[in-house]
Formats: sequence, C-alpha cells, structure tokens
Amino acid sequence: MAKGKNQHIVPHAEGWAVKAAGAKRATRVTQTQKEAIDIARSIATNQQSEMIVHRTNGQIRQKNSYGNDPHPPKG
Repeated sequence: MAKGKNQHIVPHAEGWAVKAAGAKRATRVTQTQKEAIDIARSIATNQQSEMIVHRTNGQIRQKNSYGNDPHPPKG
C-alpha cells in the first residue's frame, strides 16, 4: 500500500498541475505535461506512492506505482 498521497497530473488553466490526492490546491503548475510528470514522479518516488497522469478531458492516461508493490500482484 502507498505510504504517501498519490500524485495526479491534471489540466490547469495555466498548463498542467501536479496535485496530491484530495488536495484543493496544486503543488506545482507547469506549462507542459512533461514538466508536471517529472515533478510528480520525483514526489511519488520520495513518498513511495502512485503517479496518475490524466488527459486534457480528465481520463486517466497512465499510472505508475513507486511504492512497495506485491510480487506477484494479486488478482
């Protein structure tokens, strides 16, 4: 199970935002999605949590887990 809060990369009026799960405000706002992904990856790695990348329409595009994943995965 993840130790920290999952990090979401979501569209923002000024580009892309990195937001922790359940947070009202963005941790960082960047002009490009790649910049936001790099920041979120660093945070998720440090917190051993998950990074979730969203498309401009809000759909989930990609998920990466940086926590302690069970091996082999359940189910």
